[in-house]
Amino acid sequence: MRLVKTEKTGRSVHWPTIAALAFLVPVLLTALGDAKGAEPEHRPLMSFEYDPSSEVDVELVLAVDISQSMDTDEQEVQRAGYIAALTSEEFLNAVQYGPTGRIAVIYMEWGGVDEHFLVADWTVIKDAATARIFAGQIAEAPLRQVQRTSITSALTKSVSLVNENAYQGLRRVIDISGDGPNNQGGSVTKVRDHLVSAGITINGLPLMMKTSTNTWQAMLNLDHYYEDCVIGGPGSFAIPVKSKDGFADAIRMKLVMEIAGLTFDRPSFHPVADRRPVRCDLFD
Repeated sequence: MRLVKTEKTGRSVHWPTIAALAFLVPVLLTALGDAKGAEPEHRPLMSFEYDPSSEVDVELVLAVDISQSMDTDEQEVQRAGYIAALTSEEFLNAVQYGPTGRIAVIYMEWGGVDEHFLVADWTVIKDAATARIFAGQIAEAPLRQVQRTSITSALTKSVSLVNENAYQGLRRVIDISGDGPNNQGGSVTKVRDHLVSAGITINGLPLMMKTSTNTWQAMLNLDHYYEDCVIGGPGSFAIPVKSKDGFADAIRMKLVMEIAGLTFDRPSFHPVADRRPVRCDLFD
């Protein structure tokens, strides 16, 4: 390999290195010239479609117990209570006073594991006309009765209905009614805690209309069971129903509070610390 000394520095330079530089310089100059005259690359910006019709104040699941312990008379009272509440002036006022003046609601009946029946599918209620349409679907559906009571399965199905719908609600609420504890499908508290961590609020409607004749229900204190084991999330509450006459009023109050985002100034139950906690897994 031949070395050459430069005149100014006296340093030796490899001829192969000089040859390589001589080859690369024209290539680099050409690349720079192309880059200088080239148009800047235009990359498409990320875009999304905004659909204002999908915005609602609340995504509300009405999950209604139709287990065997609910006799035909009680089921009819329950249906009539929801229909009256959904078309009441108080309910419609609560809807229209919301930020968007719209809610999305679905009515599902439930019993044992995987026993879910969509009586009225997702509907946007914004006025008396849309409320009547939704309530009419409930009124026209046949009554059903199933064997078991799986609150676990009902909550799991309810959250899937929320996650799969086409709406974007400021709040997501599951309103679950029932006249007994979870007795199938695994731990109700585990599912409850999972839903709450996902931002879902669960409110309860414990039905205690048989406490005078049903010994086990009276001993259980179903309202305490719902407080300790079922409800959860920001502002969650439960309203016990202890008579058929008070059913419609209880549902109307509950729906108005859910739509308006209201809570009780004082808890509707005694705090757990003031009584013996319920064993949530007693019937699981």
